[in-house]
Amino acid sequence: MGTLRMGALTRRRVGLRAAELEYAVLDMETTGLEPGSGARIVEIAVVRVRGDGKPVEEFSTLVDPRAKVRGQEFHGIGDGDTIGAPTIAQVAPRLAELLSGAVVVSHNLDFELRFLGSELVPAGLPTGQSGLCTLRALRSQIDLDRYSLPKASFRLSGDWPTGQHTALGDARACAKLLVEMIANAPGELRYNGPAPRTLDLPEPAPEAGPWGVVEPVRWKPRTASVPGGAAALSPWRANWRPRELDALLCGGAFGTTDRAIAELAAHRDTRFRDRLATVAAVTGGLAATAAGGLLVRLAGSRAGGSAGVRRARTGLAAAFRDRTG
Repeated sequence: MGTLRMGALTRRRVGLRAAELEYAVLDMETTGLEPGSGARIVEIAVVRVRGDGKPVEEFSTLVDPRAKVRGQEFHGIGDGDTIGAPTIAQVAPRLAELLSGAVVVSHNLDFELRFLGSELVPAGLPTGQSGLCTLRALRSQIDLDRYSLPKASFRLSGDWPTGQHTALGDARACAKLLVEMIANAPGELRYNGPAPRTLDLPEPAPEAGPWGVVEPVRWKPRTASVPGGAAALSPWRANWRPRELDALLCGGAFGTTDRAIAELAAHRDTRFRDRLATVAAVTGGLAATAAGGLLVRLAGSRAGGSAGVRRARTGLAAAFRDRTG
């Protein structure tokens, strides 16, 4: 089973009402981009929030990576800052508590997934929780020139996020973007994916102090709490797509060709659904039942993993080249 079971936001009448779920918005600061090259987590934060915007809980701490801290030019964390911070094994039980019963969210969740799998799962974090990427969700639903967290936030609400390149600052910005997206959507947004589940919490990892005495874990937050709680939600200046894109096709760099492929797929999917609706109206319930079964089979093949997505992208790229000469 993968670290997370990914879902998506949709305006179609499928899945769970997004406003009624709880979300654990996760962000990390790391010493590099690839754990396979030795990069480690040096700060982690979770903002737990309801889909209607009500804040539930915040948590953040620096993490002792047990290695030299690199990337200071990006995150501003030095070797001395992590002295006395908990290890990742000590953070894992608290993180499991925060993720339990919620959809795990991040802006470019693919990045966080690499570090969840390389450090936190081996430390005892349970796998299989529901997941949602706000980067893919934005690309799927809204037409923007840039989709980075700060630029998208400013373009949509007029507010630049504060505390950039701190784990808690970025988690807060992502949580605000998520709940504003749900509040500003032209129709009800739903979460189409596995329902969040209650996790089995791992036992806290005891760690002896300098005199061999096991001491309680002491968190080391870098960012203070926000006075007055969460900021008010802003109205968006958003160009919502008339046809939402498949979130599976909205990852990576999402350059011109990637956008065109995703838009062509959405156009074909819309035409297919329109034809099914026409067939159902003309021939009645029997045709509708058969068409519904076909849709289920197509959805199953779409959810068949990265290999299926690659095959779909290859076929769509060829179709795009044929259409554009």
